[in-house]
Amino acid sequence: MDAVPVDTGDDGGAGDGAGEGELLTIGAFAARARLSAKALRLYDRLGLLAPVHVDEVSGYRYYRAGQVERARLVALLRQLDMPLARIAALVETSDGYAAGDLLAAYWDDVETRFAAQRTLAVYLRARLSGRSSEMHEKFEVQLVDVPGQVVVTETRHTLADELPVWIPASLGRLTGAAGECGGMAGAPFVVYYSAVSMESDGPAEACVPVGDEAAARAWSAARGGGRQVRVRVEPARRLAYTRITKAQVAHPQILAPYEAVEAWMKREGWDYDGPCREVYFADWDAAGAEDPVCDVAFPVKRA
Repeated sequence: MDAVPVDTGDDGGAGDGAGEGELLTIGAFAARARLSAKALRLYDRLGLLAPVHVDEVSGYRYYRAGQVERARLVALLRQLDMPLARIAALVETSDGYAAGDLLAAYWDDVETRFAAQRTLAVYLRARLSGRSSEMHEKFEVQLVDVPGQVVVTETRHTLADELPVWIPASLGRLTGAAGECGGMAGAPFVVYYSAVSMESDGPAEACVPVGDEAAARAWSAARGGGRQVRVRVEPARRLAYTRITKAQVAHPQILAPYEAVEAWMKREGWDYDGPCREVYFADWDAAGAEDPVCDVAFPVKRA
């Protein structure tokens, strides 16, 4: 190429017959990839598609014709709102089947998120239109007296989208530890000391009741300092609760039963007597989507 390359979007017909290894100006390459020079500069800055050569004096960028397919792929993936890190992993994957699996996994995540957002939109529409009471009527609220109990616990600051991983993992660890602490003495539960959402990270405390306080304290002393593990005595509580299915545990579906219990408390003259909680009384892995697995509960006292 005898002419001095110009770093603009005008390819001037350059590179029309370029082979896979021939260098193209950014303008010629942009035309071949059906992208703008601005987009190519962005991809370079993001580390997704770098030119093969940058002239040290002029700063002009040169690409090989063989990079066109990658450029088009990056542009298409960005139209799916794929995070940059996932795009980078996908385009660096040489195995086409593996790359396809990465895309499928991402789209599964997208559809799961859209389904949750659709549920939330329906829920918010009902609230805004004054039909919250209709949703609350679906949940039967009852009272139960729970005696004091010794619990082994893990505490963590966590966002709502981390709960489906953290809750079973932490309760699994604590259930395993219960064997060293006199065995399980009640249903596992999770206490929320502050709001857990996509913006608020709690904290939350996973708890498993155990039968031997002395053994539990020895267990905690031996393992303290790694995770925030401890032993405490949970006082006797009166709980207002409603029972929900496995499908209803997912966020944002779980918002409705929480609000239903709070509405019932207000209507029946009960006040808060501690942080809210979720009591997991069933085998999660064995349960189907419509099987009851969890009680959404608030400790209460007379207002």
